[in-house]
Amino acid sequence: MPEPLTSAELDAETGTPLPAKEVMSLLDLNANIDLGLDLAAPVDLAVAANLNVAAPIDAAASANVLSVGSDATAAAPQQTLIDQHVAGAAHANAPQTSAVSQGTATPVATPTDPGTSTSVGDLTSGGNLLDVNVDVNANAHIAAPIDGAVAANANVAAPIDAAVSANVGSIDSHATAYAPQTAIIQQDLDGVDATATASQDATVTQP
Repeated sequence: MPEPLTSAELDAETGTPLPAKEVMSLLDLNANIDLGLDLAAPVDLAVAANLNVAAPIDAAASANVLSVGSDATAAAPQQTLIDQHVAGAAHANAPQTSAVSQGTATPVATPTDPGTSTSVGDLTSGGNLLDVNVDVNANAHIAAPIDGAVAANANVAAPIDAAVSANVGSIDSHATAYAPQTAIIQQDLDGVDATATASQDATVTQP
């Protein structure tokens, strides 16, 4: 077993204090981004239609609710004769000529100067393992010429027949609903013409 040090041997020992701890960043990230965005969206639309629409609807409803010895009757007879004829032309023209001239975009990303080089010593001299500088500049040029044309010939018929009867909280009651309907519908589109023209000439120049 080793002998302990004497007082004289302890007094002879010397030491050097450690320096103060320095804070070092492992990642110092800055970006230099120049973003130029040019958007052009010419939109051209043309719609033409010849249309006949018929929607006969027939409905009957009857109900007994909390009723004793009662009856509810609903009748909705429907007779519908629909004659539709379409003969014609629907034209929709939307000619569009767009000339868009927009300024060129600046370089997308220039994190470092191409004329300089970076060494390992440069990266670590400032106490950073990675040091990248970034500046952001954004320029946006947006142009959206829109052209639209709509033409339509339409006949619409919607005969609706409904009957409703109900007994609610009644005794020995009678509820009757009767809704007869006779509809004769004749629709004709003959020799018709629907024309919609939307001519657009858009010239957009942006710096």
